Amino acid sequence: MNMLLRKFPICLSCPITINRSCIQFFQNRSDFCSHKYDQNLKNSFSNVKFGHLSMNNLLNRKTRISSTTDINEKRRHLSFSAAAIVGSMPKNVQPYLKLMRLDKPIGTWLLYLPCTWSISLAAEPGSLPDLNMLALFGTGAVLMRGAGCTINDMWDKDFDKKVQRTASRPIAAGDISQFQSFVFLGGQLSLALCVLLSLNYYSIALGAASLSLVVSYPLMKRITYWPQLVLGMTFNWGSLLGWSAVKGSCDWSVCLPLYISGVMWTLIYDTIYAHQDKKDDVLVGVKSTALRFNEQTKQWLSGFTVAMITGLAVTGMSCDQTFPYYTAVALIGAHLAHQIYTLDINNAEDCWTKFSSNRNVGLLLFIGIVFGNLWKRKGTSTEEGSLTNS
Repeated sequence: MNMLLRKFPICLSCPITINRSCIQFFQNRSDFCSHKYDQNLKNSFSNVKFGHLSMNNLLNRKTRISSTTDINEKRRHLSFSAAAIVGSMPKNVQPYLKLMRLDKPIGTWLLYLPCTWSISLAAEPGSLPDLNMLALFGTGAVLMRGAGCTINDMWDKDFDKKVQRTASRPIAAGDISQFQSFVFLGGQLSLALCVLLSLNYYSIALGAASLSLVVSYPLMKRITYWPQLVLGMTFNWGSLLGWSAVKGSCDWSVCLPLYISGVMWTLIYDTIYAHQDKKDDVLVGVKSTALRFNEQTKQWLSGFTVAMITGLAVTGMSCDQTFPYYTAVALIGAHLAHQIYTLDINNAEDCWTKFSSNRNVGLLLFIGIVFGNLWKRKGTSTEEGSLTNS
């Protein structure tokens, strides 16, 4: 018995039921010396029960869990996700990358995509958008997203400590000091300034004007239930800046409705995002549109969707957009309608899924603009052919 227990330690606190075959096995000590030992041991323990599970079930379950763990480990080693890349960096660098939210790039996408819209709209008919400009604004989006998150975490470190989802952020967790984050912020803003200075003077002035919004946004959640509106004004500044960077100045008949559409879009996705933390927000005294709208959230989001689609339609008419563009706008409307209809504001996981899907909304509009612009060339060629035949 002692030898058996040493070989197979059993938790004595578990309720165990042993049938007759198992008792017979223990009584027949000679089996320990025979070649039947392993088989008898297996057969006897197959009927030992831990609660409602037999030993075979436990062993099979352990095997399945072990196999699943091995598969997950292999996937992690082969993963090229942003979180996996950040996790592979040196330990002393990781807190700074996480402070920039490089492990969660959805925010960078949502900041960058409005820039791509206006850069693409500003392209000549039949032409692709300026790839150098797209790359430049992509770099700027990463830097300004990082700077914005750093400012936000510096302001909110005391709040973040009290909220489960944000307690692990580098400043709140004590991985980075206030002084270190301030120095890091200075470095990010310096690099972002280099990007801005590569643009024309009009765009430099326009870009500098957005800094007041970047700095003030974290304070808005303390004084108003509409911080998402200020975030929308901040995140969609690129829809003005992209056009001016290509054209030299803003055409307000195009840029203004595009900008308003972007603000409405941010109100949609960030209200959904805010529903994840609404219980903690009440406890710590943070305000949001999620708390303002509460059970009427879907009605408000539906209104914002109508305003967004209307603004995009006006934008398209102002710059003579074509069939692919309006097809993309229609698909965006359908996507947002489905997103709002199926939204469960009391399910944090569902809110995150719906929020993250908005990257696809932005990409869809970008693709629609690009193909709509290429379609213009086709339309122009057809008109020229008709005039020649006449």
